[in-house]
Amino acid sequence: MKSSDARIALVHERFTDIGGSEKVVAELHRLWPTAPIHVPIMDRSVLPDGLVGADIRRTPLQRFYRGGRGYSHLLPLLPLAMRSIDVGPVDLAVVSHHAFAHRVRVPAGVPMLAYVHTPARWMWEARFRETEVPSRIGRAGLGAFSASQRRADAAAGRRIHTVVANSRHVAARVQRYWGRSAEVVAPPIDAEFFCPDPSIEREDWFLLAGRLVAYKSPHLAAAAARRAGVRLKVAGHGRAHDSVVAAGGDAVEMLGTVDDETMRDLFRRCRALIFPGEEDFGMVPVEAMACGAPVIALGRGGILDSVVDGETGILVDEPDPEQFAAVLASFGPDALDSSVIAARGQSFGADRFRTEIEAVADRILAG
Repeated sequence: MKSSDARIALVHERFTDIGGSEKVVAELHRLWPTAPIHVPIMDRSVLPDGLVGADIRRTPLQRFYRGGRGYSHLLPLLPLAMRSIDVGPVDLAVVSHHAFAHRVRVPAGVPMLAYVHTPARWMWEARFRETEVPSRIGRAGLGAFSASQRRADAAAGRRIHTVVANSRHVAARVQRYWGRSAEVVAPPIDAEFFCPDPSIEREDWFLLAGRLVAYKSPHLAAAAARRAGVRLKVAGHGRAHDSVVAAGGDAVEMLGTVDDETMRDLFRRCRALIFPGEEDFGMVPVEAMACGAPVIALGRGGILDSVVDGETGILVDEPDPEQFAAVLASFGPDALDSSVIAARGQSFGADRFRTEIEAVADRILAG
């Protein structure tokens, strides 16, 4: 049986904001447009364009959700809500996972394909809780909840038929925490939208883009720009806003949240994107490369699957402002070939993602 002829159910963590995982679900829906999408909670106003009109089914937990990103009070209930989902009589369940989605119950004999953005970092890594939760009481509470969930998380991971990770970095995490091997399929970018424009010239400033949160180390990029004496434009928002301003001083221009058209224009004009954090994959650097922008990044995590050191960017060994500053100070406008960079970014397009995921699903159903 081909997946195009099968009964498919899609499962996602939640629709509370738009990020990389929501874009993945949009592509899964494009691949299997009649498949219902099951989520515990949803804010319809944040759905990606590709999911408007999709058959999205929520759980009773929805009545306690206030909308937007404010769902932390529901965190202890999300595992139960996920287990309460009835996917119905299907041939395959395809799960988009980064916290509890793999705990969904499927009928006996029905295989589950889990696309894993990451096993929950806050659950397994104390350092992540320390940087993401500001209060000591909050960290203690999340630590206790994490300890109560790790056994169930690993057990659910072992029940998955086929695990697909979004990077080699996440595949290693799957092996470490769940004891499972994982295939790797990189997530999709919109390569038709994020593309070069040869008529636009690159300008004399660098770019930092994305959520301003501690684990992404945005303050490091700001401090490096200040040390190197270069200009840095920052597109994004988050709790680390003030630390970025403090670290960068007059070198930093804060743009706040920008729309997709503005972001594409920034990618096309910047001298290079700075990406100082360790990410599971990192879609922003790939979108930047697809527009021809080089990437100066910490050489750890998922970035190793996308940036080719010395060809499409420069990888820095340590999360050290001095090391980043040294690269920024010497990085000229023609340091790397923009056509090579764009070709690398374009290779991560959505067509490639759908083809690879469909092949995995077909193989499972044939087996």
